[in-house]
Amino acid sequence: MGGLRRLLIDRIRRGFELNTRKLAATAAVAAGCLFATGGSAIAEPAWAPADSATVHPGVMTFTEGAQCTSNFVFYDGSNNVYIGQAAHCSGTGGNTETNGCEAGSHPIGTPVEVDGASRPGTLVYNSWLEMQSNGESDADTCAGNDFALVKLDAADAGKVNPSIPFWGGPNGITDTTTLGEQVLSYGNSSLRLGVTALSPKEGKSLGNASELGGWRHPVYTATPGIPGDSGSAFINGDGQAFGVLSVLEALPRPASNGVADLSRALSYMRANDSAFTGIQMADGTEPFTGGLLP
Repeated sequence: MGGLRRLLIDRIRRGFELNTRKLAATAAVAAGCLFATGGSAIAEPAWAPADSATVHPGVMTFTEGAQCTSNFVFYDGSNNVYIGQAAHCSGTGGNTETNGCEAGSHPIGTPVEVDGASRPGTLVYNSWLEMQSNGESDADTCAGNDFALVKLDAADAGKVNPSIPFWGGPNGITDTTTLGEQVLSYGNSSLRLGVTALSPKEGKSLGNASELGGWRHPVYTATPGIPGDSGSAFINGDGQAFGVLSVLEALPRPASNGVADLSRALSYMRANDSAFTGIQMADGTEPFTGGLLP
């Protein structure tokens, strides 16, 4: 009996040791999977220092001669760097053609001159063209989705910094603004004749809860956006990106601006164009300084 007992105990011990080794191996595999998952995250490019970068939010872009102000910097997992502009910046119609599901636009592949870059970038995404390709019929989306991406030439990737001049940031993205909330921007229209003191803009949001189903943020700024400021970045009082200057309004709010919602524009792009599902907006390397107004 004693021998049988020892045999049973020995088998139990060996079974326990075997299970322990299996559990350890499983944990190691799981840890390896977690590491691989973390390692597969999109690596952010090494940005140029903000004080020496020649390409950044706020530089001018020229699409077939039409000037706009760039908004935010973006990147993907293939070491591509992009700068944003408004979709209407490559439009072929007049100023009254604001329905992106009907308005004409220069095609994907159109060269875009970017101030501070040594070579033209390339128009690679345009929400107007995307909506027309999809047969988009939602009126709010057609009127509010105003976003485009310009892929920078690889030769200029090392000249880029994602920080917004004067204000710093952005610090992530928000999908809404509230009535009276502080808003900040940086326009760079050539109509200001190089007077950079007029480029930083500060004001208040009129909210966006009922404006085109959240697609547009009406805002007032002390120095309203003017032609050439179109496409420029808008952030809130916490430095969060929320929009792209889209409309210079006369009615029903004279001297106000309509800002296209960035979060919705990016969601639409990622959902409808598989080439851009992994696109990320870059946060600024410079700290957000905040505005002057309370």
